[in-house]
Amino acid sequence: MSLDAALPPTTSDALPTAADIEAAAQRLSPVVTRTPLETNPRLSAILGAHVRVKREDLQAVRSYKLRGAYNLVAQLSEEERSRGVVTASAGNHAQGLAYACAALRVHGRIYVPRTTPRQKRDRIASLGQEFVETIVLGDTYDDSAAAATQDAERTGATMVPAFDDARTLTGQGTVAVEVVEQLAESGENPPDVLVVPVGGGGLLAGVLTWVRERHPQVRVVGVEPEGAQSMAAALTAGHPVRLETLDTFVDGASVRRVGDVTHAVVAGHEVELVAVPEGAICVEMLAMYQTDGIIAEPAGALATAALAEAVKVEPGQSVVCVVSGGNNDISRYAEIIERALVHEGRKHYFLVEFPQEPGALRRFLDEVLGPDDDITLFEYVKRSNREFGPALVGIEIPGKDDLPGLLARMEAAPPSFERISAAEPLYRYLL
Repeated sequence: MSLDAALPPTTSDALPTAADIEAAAQRLSPVVTRTPLETNPRLSAILGAHVRVKREDLQAVRSYKLRGAYNLVAQLSEEERSRGVVTASAGNHAQGLAYACAALRVHGRIYVPRTTPRQKRDRIASLGQEFVETIVLGDTYDDSAAAATQDAERTGATMVPAFDDARTLTGQGTVAVEVVEQLAESGENPPDVLVVPVGGGGLLAGVLTWVRERHPQVRVVGVEPEGAQSMAAALTAGHPVRLETLDTFVDGASVRRVGDVTHAVVAGHEVELVAVPEGAICVEMLAMYQTDGIIAEPAGALATAALAEAVKVEPGQSVVCVVSGGNNDISRYAEIIERALVHEGRKHYFLVEFPQEPGALRRFLDEVLGPDDDITLFEYVKRSNREFGPALVGIEIPGKDDLPGLLARMEAAPPSFERISAAEPLYRYLL
């Protein structure tokens, strides 16, 4: 008898139990990496607590998503496996499913939008080998998801949702089982606080299912990006709702609508939900890279970013944050640095009306810039023979406390100026 056959299955619709997650942990043990639980000296010193990070960025596919995808596919019957599986994803879920298909020798089709970078498509193909076909279709994720649904209806293939399936979230919940086991091996109790990122809610729902049954005293905190608070919206409305606007910067957690199953689980348990600005996530990503030596994707930095922004812990408490993934495109770091500087109040943009005469720019530099200020962007918006010409100017200052001095010097200088606020439509073209 195989290990999978010996374990109780989880159905796709019934809400899972702690026993289901423990069975999933056994099912996954030969396949997934038992990722490290590491003390983080930087965060521990800042908070005066014992902060550890669960390094799911070191998972086989560099994210926890493998757990849910494999747990679902492993429970399919032989007849279901013969019809194959299908999904839509341009990120970590696609890579997790590709790995699962290769490991279980099940054929799968993964739909991705045309905007998916080539390196991600190559990674999916490498993990899935001959068992996975990547189909590029549509300009958005919604287009790909619709095509995947039609495929499943036409062929009888099994849809493998990224989060909205009890079998998926049961696999994700095994992260919490590992955390408590690893602490116990060091002679310690379960953590006082467990912080997890939230997108569609699969990880949060899985963690809550197990923790609330086995260790109800643990404080569980879910962290959403400020621009994608779909779980908070669902809890407020009493059912999943579709966000009208969505900031997609935190691509691994920017979900327009959480799942019906994940919402039902989260709504049925006590949980604390907070949101973190995208700029704060960028600040944390850079700190993780420069100080901790961790390359995290934006969603992977959500939990630790919340410790500085939104989650209060007591001195001496045991805190665990899940670093959910490390699939970050290196080409994004310029934008990450920019967003971090803006969030810290060190980067500002202005429209400055310069007199069209020799020496105007030199006077601006001499009279306005402080000794440690730096112009990072200078571009004439409109060149003409008029008396004045507007220029878009970006200025980096040492710290946010230096802004009043800069503004006072600009007020006193001859050129008139207009500060560009983050609320203006123009601002989004600067980031």
